[in-house]
Amino acid sequence: MEKIAIIDLGSNTARLLLVNVKENGYFQIFDQLKEAPRLGEGMERDGFLKPQRIQATIKTLKLFRKLCDSNGIERIFAVATAAVRRAKNQRSFLDEVSATCGIRLRVLTAEEEAMYVYRGVINSMDIPKGIILEIGGGSTKIVYYNRRNLLNYETLPFGAITLTELFAQEGLSPQEHAEKVEEFFTEQLKRIEWLKDVDPEVQLIGVGGSFRNLCRMTKIMKKYPLRTIHNYVVNDTDFNHVYDLLKTLDLDRKKKIKGLSSGRADILPSAFVAINAFKKYMNLGDIIISGSGLRTGLLFNYAVPTTVDKPISDVLTFSLNNIINFYGCNVEHTEHVVNLSVQLFKQLRVLHKFPRQYLKILKVASYLYETGKKVEFYNFEKHSGYVILNSNIYGLSHRDMVLASFVASNTAIEDINLIDWAKFRDLLTDEDLDSVRKMGIILRIAYALVRSMSLVVTGINCDILGDSVIMKTEVTGDATLEINSANEIGADFRRIFKKNLEIL
Repeated sequence: MEKIAIIDLGSNTARLLLVNVKENGYFQIFDQLKEAPRLGEGMERDGFLKPQRIQATIKTLKLFRKLCDSNGIERIFAVATAAVRRAKNQRSFLDEVSATCGIRLRVLTAEEEAMYVYRGVINSMDIPKGIILEIGGGSTKIVYYNRRNLLNYETLPFGAITLTELFAQEGLSPQEHAEKVEEFFTEQLKRIEWLKDVDPEVQLIGVGGSFRNLCRMTKIMKKYPLRTIHNYVVNDTDFNHVYDLLKTLDLDRKKKIKGLSSGRADILPSAFVAINAFKKYMNLGDIIISGSGLRTGLLFNYAVPTTVDKPISDVLTFSLNNIINFYGCNVEHTEHVVNLSVQLFKQLRVLHKFPRQYLKILKVASYLYETGKKVEFYNFEKHSGYVILNSNIYGLSHRDMVLASFVASNTAIEDINLIDWAKFRDLLTDEDLDSVRKMGIILRIAYALVRSMSLVVTGINCDILGDSVIMKTEVTGDATLEINSANEIGADFRRIFKKNLEIL
């Protein structure tokens, strides 16, 4: 295992990730740090990084270096983006950082930056057609892909800081400032010819700090039950509510809004104006928030070098394997549970009548079913449900994540806690209760059939005869323990499926 650090020095924010990277390409972030030194502030006047901002940045990078050293970091990948890229005093700044902090910054080109953002998104989201928008402090990235193939990208040389400063000297009211920024931003979009050819079914994916702040504010406003940012959906109504609110408040009142970073309070309105202008120009609705971007792209490039040429084909499975690797689960045993769960799902379809997309939910619950044992054996199903609900699972919607959590939590001892269920009423329906109970039974049977870890049960053939279900096991040895364990679930199977169960 190797310990690495990734530093992303932007025009507004500097971020540090500390990561454990395994030999097989799996990785886990184990710490992070964020500061807002605002390196790009004031550059619009003459193109120079300002001394005060340089010193604030060096102070931040020294903190980063200290955290790296205290954690035994072996390699530091440090990149700088728009502010340093455009700075006339770039060379002297890089030399000072190297001399005082012991960190060598690599200045990314606009093309490299857009590419890393794309790789961070494409390897962590299961969205077939997407247009990625990231509004940084000093630049805006737009990336268009279809069927996991990159088609076009553009980097505009202005972001939340530069858009705020551009019209700051004109003595405009907040509303007038917003109108100026929107008009300017829309004019820049009109110059990008390929935007006119974007597939109308494309989904808008928001990356970066401005979108994360938008996500946090809407979640607090709605009392959203999940903390996870990745794959959160901001609908038109929620976006417009937050956007209109920010336009009317002064800076002091903006800083008091829950979910809004105080380091972005003054520049976030300009970012939201740009988002609104982009949505209007492209006729786009919901925004899907990505928690992955440039830093994740850098991480994938190093940990999984094949992603430099080709994105991961099955984002969800890679993510699930990453998690079970972290918890030290037996991979062969886990895959066998998944395989038997899938077989049962397909052979019992005439009873449960679930559409194919429910197979993804069962797959997640099956993959992570045993992670709870790494917390505590007793009541491990509940722990597994917690792991699913609080893991950053790539390629999975929040609704499917919640359902998978309840499927894994389903036990023989007690039914689903309806108080817990009610917390997710905005994501789930009453009909989902039946689905969870049935998939929970399927998972428990599959898990019982691999009880001894010997994997003697290799397959299952189900016959549905009248009021009974006969499951005939295909075995390679003595499967008495497995079959007896699975038959113990018969009473719960009869209660949920209204059929008698016999396993042979």
